[in-house]
Amino acid sequence: MNSFEVKCRDKNSAARRGVLKTAHGEVSTPAFMPVGTAGTVKGITPAQLREVGAEIILANTYHLMLRPGVDVIEGIGGLHKFMGWDRPILTDSGGYQVFSLSSLTKIDNDGVEFASHIDGAKAYLDAEGATRIQNRLGCDIAMCFDQCPAFGCEPAELERAVDRTIRWARRCKDAHNNPKQMLFGIVQGGIDLAMRQRCSAELVSMDFAGYALGGLAIGEGHENMIKTVRHTAPLLPDDKPRYLMGVGMPADIIASVMAGVDMFDCVLPTRNGRNAYAFTMNGPLRMRNNEHITDAGPIERGCDCYTCGNFSRSAIRHFFNVGEMMGPILATIHNLRFYQRLMSEIRKHIEKGEMAQWGSEQLGRMSAWNGQTEEG
Repeated sequence: MNSFEVKCRDKNSAARRGVLKTAHGEVSTPAFMPVGTAGTVKGITPAQLREVGAEIILANTYHLMLRPGVDVIEGIGGLHKFMGWDRPILTDSGGYQVFSLSSLTKIDNDGVEFASHIDGAKAYLDAEGATRIQNRLGCDIAMCFDQCPAFGCEPAELERAVDRTIRWARRCKDAHNNPKQMLFGIVQGGIDLAMRQRCSAELVSMDFAGYALGGLAIGEGHENMIKTVRHTAPLLPDDKPRYLMGVGMPADIIASVMAGVDMFDCVLPTRNGRNAYAFTMNGPLRMRNNEHITDAGPIERGCDCYTCGNFSRSAIRHFFNVGEMMGPILATIHNLRFYQRLMSEIRKHIEKGEMAQWGSEQLGRMSAWNGQTEEG
């Protein structure tokens, strides 16, 4: 049922085109996963997600554990039914929240105590608990519980995080008991290549169904990220999917695909869409700007999304500036479709054996706006 197959490879890079088979369908790789942290992708319905071309989405164990709770979701019939999504779902383990909510956590070698970001109530998560929750949610891909160290932390702290990640991965593997799911290990180590090599070797010896690169896109910058990815990806099994967690700028995706990565997720298309930031292959657009007041054209000419087929830049600017929900919804639809179009182009150029040349050209064009966000 669950499998991964590399269908073809680029001639002059490590890029590969594959198919990931799960209990709820196939995913063409390289793939981008929209993020539905709390059980829904913000600002868009499952039907619209299918329309933009998404084949797999992501949800978060920690957030769903707190609200509505695993008992509720299991009682409703599982995560797919709860989310109204009958295609593959990957769940993050909650390990990233150890980093992002660090001011609310107490961590030791056994697990993590959270002070809930909702009401301050104590919540505990460890390797076994995170795995059991994901088993019960019924996702297609479950992630090991890990510790994501802060960028620039002291070497001793980085080593402790890698030690815990390895130890917790073994415990997750032992606790995992849903044969319909794939379980992925997560490689940590910051931008320390020796630590990445050590963590990779330990996880590969445990024989997971797939492997993720965690702890990037947290302040290290594009060059450090890609250097780390280029070093780490070849250390992972060639016949298993490789997933770069939380990375979403188009230039980062293209460069990482060329290094051999198969899967990506990020909140950028939805979060930035809600903040009037639209992605295009010619660079970002700020949809509140006055330059769009009388512009009758779409966000991006040649885009086949619902937004670009039906609404002008002028109308979208107006919706944002008067506080209408339609503005964020339309920008989100466009951004999600932009990402799926980008992945389709990537897969096409890998199939032609032209990814290295095409990717290098795109990276040259995108260098002027790589790293920008809605605040940038």
